[in-house]
Amino acid sequence: MTILDRLTGFASPAASLRRAIHLSDSGKVAEAFPLMAVAARAGIVDAEYRVARCYLEGSGVPPSRMEGARWLLRAANHGSADAQALLAALHVTGLVTAEADGSGSESGHLFKPDSSGKPDFTAAFDFATKAAEAGSATGQAILGYILTSGPTSMRDVDAAHRWYEKSASAGCPEGCLGFALSLARLGKRENRARIADEVRRAADAGLPTAIYLLAVLSEHGLGVERDMAAAAQLYQAAAEKGLPSAQFRLGLALIDGGLIDHDVAAGEAWMRRAALAGNIEAAYLLGDRYAKTQRPDFAEAANWYRRAAEAGHQAAARALASLYLTGNGVAEDVEEGARWLRTSANGGNQEAQTDLANLVLKGAGEPDDGASVAGWFEAAASSGDLIAAFNLGLCFAKGVGVRQNEGQAAHWLRRAAEGVAEAQYMYARLLQDGRGVAADPTQARVWFARAADAGVLDARVALAEMLLNGRGGTPEPEAAMQLFERAAVDGHAGAMFALGALYGAGHGLPVDQTAAQKWYAAAAGRGHSQAQLMLGRYLLKGLAGERDPVAARLWLERAAAHGIGEAADELAEFASPR
Repeated sequence: MTILDRLTGFASPAASLRRAIHLSDSGKVAEAFPLMAVAARAGIVDAEYRVARCYLEGSGVPPSRMEGARWLLRAANHGSADAQALLAALHVTGLVTAEADGSGSESGHLFKPDSSGKPDFTAAFDFATKAAEAGSATGQAILGYILTSGPTSMRDVDAAHRWYEKSASAGCPEGCLGFALSLARLGKRENRARIADEVRRAADAGLPTAIYLLAVLSEHGLGVERDMAAAAQLYQAAAEKGLPSAQFRLGLALIDGGLIDHDVAAGEAWMRRAALAGNIEAAYLLGDRYAKTQRPDFAEAANWYRRAAEAGHQAAARALASLYLTGNGVAEDVEEGARWLRTSANGGNQEAQTDLANLVLKGAGEPDDGASVAGWFEAAASSGDLIAAFNLGLCFAKGVGVRQNEGQAAHWLRRAAEGVAEAQYMYARLLQDGRGVAADPTQARVWFARAADAGVLDARVALAEMLLNGRGGTPEPEAAMQLFERAAVDGHAGAMFALGALYGAGHGLPVDQTAAQKWYAAAAGRGHSQAQLMLGRYLLKGLAGERDPVAARLWLERAAAHGIGEAADELAEFASPR
């Protein structure tokens, strides 16, 4: 400290403050602080505020939020609007916590060194009101924010609009941004240019959120001329200032080339920065990029999905569940998969609800999952959701979460059948068998036809059987043959077996034993046990002109292993003496 500074220390507090300000402006903050503290202890309000800022910013003194808040409170109580505004901001962000002594007045040590991080809107409102009424543009902006985004009991959007307008008129960047958002809430098209002007004022002052919003306006031509290049530059500027939403949008733009030249590597880098800064949509999309590329990296995908899922992203939780259920990128764990499905489903993700229901139907999950599943589906089905009605029908059919009730199953499947092909097929089966409803083969045939037209493979086969046998209407063997052939081409083993039987026995159609053996072989190769029996017989007896006892025995053994008694009888003939 210079001789002048020592002499100043014996001078008036006001002189100490003037010397401290001069030193601070010259960059000598460490030398300025002791002199500033002299003035602050003497009760000079400006000095109290400056000392508070020094402690909060670690300027010339080790940082201390508690000491900074204590000096701010002194300055605020002495009428400093700047201190009141800053205290309001600290309370809104949860960086300080007020305590009350036994008498209800504020004590001398109001601020904990380590805040809980929870906003104190009551204290913030009191300080912001004082600052705003004293003419602080910053205080007016903070009060507008509290009246807009604080607890419901404090909200008053009209009053917030007025305070934002005052703050913006005084040139406060935060006030300009708040006023722009307040104007936007009014939804008036004629306000677009004014909104853009206010956002630009805030952006020119360097507010990252305002820069991002100006980019959005430029991209879509709202209140300003549409300019993709300018939008890209603004997104980049906001991203470089650390705004996660801008980093996310810039990453997308670089990846898809919508605003700027393609640069996938740079785009993914920005997406990672956004995700690590807490943007859960960026984390989810990164997971998708790693999981759905030509060369998936499921382990990396799981890391990003987990980050997004833990932050509450429902689709990410479902995607993570899928990895656990399939063992991709993580150790296969059905219960962990069910847990993440449950998380997603409880958040309202209908696809996850369906996935969890399928798991429960297979016996996985927890005991309470069945009731939850049925409850979700009943609520959605009652409001007209046909997929939910279908799933609720399955719950009643199989007793998942509800008492098994075929009548209720038929009721909900009938409702779902208006738009869900699989429900049409299942309802047709109930009509065919007379389960939950009176048997009605005519209507069963109608619903099988609708499901078959919608592409349900099993419905084609069921309809073909009814057409072949004349149930529910006149026999139509040629139409049945065509349906069997279409289903067989699509890989339906039962249709292949039916074609083998039709070609082998005729049923009003030309007999062709070679074609019969071909279709029996196709079905047998797909594990159809009756087809294995028939193929064994054909090869054993040479019904299609080819005898092959070795192959015949092999197919008969496979059929017998599936419990086909006739195959066991055929095999006994091999062992018996001839």
